[in-house]
Amino acid sequence: MTSRRRNQRTIVRDIAHARAGDKGNTSNINVWTYDADDYGLLKRTLTPERIKREFPNLFRGEIERYEIDHLHGLNFVLHDALEGGVNASLNLDSHGKSWSYLILGMALDP
Repeated sequence: MTSRRRNQRTIVRDIAHARAGDKGNTSNINVWTYDADDYGLLKRTLTPERIKREFPNLFRGEIERYEIDHLHGLNFVLHDALEGGVNASLNLDSHGKSWSYLILGMALDP
């Protein structure tokens, strides 16, 4: 965990880590808080609408969010996010692994 004090948190990465996966043209991003006390802030900060607003040219399809309250995490399913998927895309990140880094870099709501 970062050495920042609690009141100095500025981006999602300060309170959480993430994992990414893919299936076809769908990317799956899981974001987990380090501390259960930060889960409410994560839920307020990361909404499908906000992610779509922050990255309108990357995520053109529907974004679904599943809350995993007992594990203090969020699962995002991003449809049409991989330019056709691994076998069809010429994108250097055809698996969508970089999406988790983009989400971790988003500003936290105050």
